[in-house]
Amino acid sequence: MSGAVDELLARLKRESGVLVRVESTQGSAPREAGTWMAVWADGLTATIGGGQLEFQATDEARAWLAGGPPIEGVQRYPLGPSLGQCCGGVVFLSFRRISAADAKALQTELLAHLEPVALFGGGHVGAALARLLSTLPFSVRWIDSRDGVFPDDLPAQIETEHSDPVQDAVAQLATGSRVLIMSFSHAEDLDIVIACLKRLRARGDLPYVGLIGSKTKWATFRHRLEARGFTAEEMARITCPIGVPGITGKEPEVIAVAVAAQLLQQ
Repeated sequence: MSGAVDELLARLKRESGVLVRVESTQGSAPREAGTWMAVWADGLTATIGGGQLEFQATDEARAWLAGGPPIEGVQRYPLGPSLGQCCGGVVFLSFRRISAADAKALQTELLAHLEPVALFGGGHVGAALARLLSTLPFSVRWIDSRDGVFPDDLPAQIETEHSDPVQDAVAQLATGSRVLIMSFSHAEDLDIVIACLKRLRARGDLPYVGLIGSKTKWATFRHRLEARGFTAEEMARITCPIGVPGITGKEPEVIAVAVAAQLLQQ
């Protein structure tokens, strides 16, 4: 799997396009501000919500690509009878010509709008999660203490980091990071949990900290954390087991789906 940003960057090497972005909305709308799509002469990358709005925006962007007049300023689209959409709100779109020269700036710009996730652990579940998260609105900082565990040619949304000791990386995480802990050892997992709890105590800026494992594993960790002085209220900030309830499969890809769904709920 690869993310929409990767598809955009790959296509920009071959042709120019138009970046269409949702600048703002009023009332009910198919997608939120910041959503984008790239329009090419014979295809699309990503989506601004489909329907007649996307059809009309695509038509206008392709007319510009074909030599028509440039689309200047922010355009207003009422989602009513004139567009054949029953949302009832208003969407404001911007249009921008893009080419290979814009690739680096676009990568930085588009990834900056993604929600940060810190994924500790390069094992099978970690790899399945990284692949899945790269197709969702997340940027992933993938961290492990071991050398040579990360695959080559990762999507643009994934940044890898070697950290030994692994828990040292917690202090440098982006504010608002959602943290997933699934290292190769329980000892490392515990060290990462402790580092997260200390950061939460000092800064309170990690909205979700999830630890892979069973209820038995968490009971063992809880006793060790109590011995280190963490309160019940502090430990309640840790989610273990992770993943939405009701998904019982143990395959890495199944676990990844359950965990990704839980992240999207945060």
